Amino acid sequence: MKIFSIVGARPQFIKLAPLSAALAAGKHQEFIVHTGQHYDYAMSEKIFIDLGIRKPDIHLEVGAGNQTVQITEMMLKLEAAMLEKKPDLVIVFGDTNSTLAGALIAAKQNIPIVHIEAGLRSFNRTMPEEINRITTDHLAQYLFAPTQTAVNNLTKEGCADITYFTGDIMVDTMKDNLAIALEKSTIISDLGLQDTNFNLLTLHRHYNVDDAGIMEHILTQLGSLGEEIIFPVHPRTKKMLPASFTVPSHIRMIEPQGYLDFIALEHACKRIISDSGGIQKEAYILRKPCITLRSETEWVETVAEQWNLLINPADKEIASKIAAFKVPEVQHNVFGEHVTQKMVDIINNIK
Repeated sequence: MKIFSIVGARPQFIKLAPLSAALAAGKHQEFIVHTGQHYDYAMSEKIFIDLGIRKPDIHLEVGAGNQTVQITEMMLKLEAAMLEKKPDLVIVFGDTNSTLAGALIAAKQNIPIVHIEAGLRSFNRTMPEEINRITTDHLAQYLFAPTQTAVNNLTKEGCADITYFTGDIMVDTMKDNLAIALEKSTIISDLGLQDTNFNLLTLHRHYNVDDAGIMEHILTQLGSLGEEIIFPVHPRTKKMLPASFTVPSHIRMIEPQGYLDFIALEHACKRIISDSGGIQKEAYILRKPCITLRSETEWVETVAEQWNLLINPADKEIASKIAAFKVPEVQHNVFGEHVTQKMVDIINNIK
């Protein structure tokens, strides 16, 4: 088959890596289509290099912008690319604007769609990602669910006959790259963290960074922990951070990191504090306590296993709740194994 794998953001590159390698080893002709949604070097090009993904076959170079403008430009360029290459199958990942644009154009052209990471639900319709994932699930013909909860969600929505419980492909990416990261990355020594018990922080959700008051509150609370915090600053977050605000001295802001350097930081840290969906999974896989600065999560299994603590970003006791959070000694496998092979086996049987 001729396959379009459509990606545009860091979490999608991470999911693409093992699948693209497996497809290349098989009988399919894969076109990697990069929308350009993430245009920062560390969050895009360097991750391709770190993960050994070949350069995109098609780069749409859409870049940043208003959501409507961005999705519209993606759709126009994707339509032209699909009309030219005539793929037999389109694969989309996760819940970004690139996911939605790819699914909409494929559906309009009657091209079968595989949605990897299907069935996630935060039940918060104010999140753009929630709209993207729900719409994509109901346009796709093959739903690859990462967890049993995702399977249950899709069953309730009438999609049981096209749902496949594959597990989460990020398990394979982490397995393939952790040893490489620990061997090649110099980020820990570069930052002088060899003997430091530090926290790792990421923030990018619109409800945390678009409101200056909320972002200042979060950083002030985290500063009151009195612990070293390493904060790779997402370009969106950096843009929104008020110039008048003094970041607490315990929070060290650094540039966004490539994948290998970032998982080296995750592996070495004491705990992870984030509002990212993908990082919640990475924390769980690496057995790191995770504090999620959100009032809900799609990854409910990590909360049920007591390795992930949800804290509302407006909570006035963020610091004390983080300090008191303890994880159990036992952790169950909720994200599966041999995920890539399960996915490729299904794809190979698509007529």
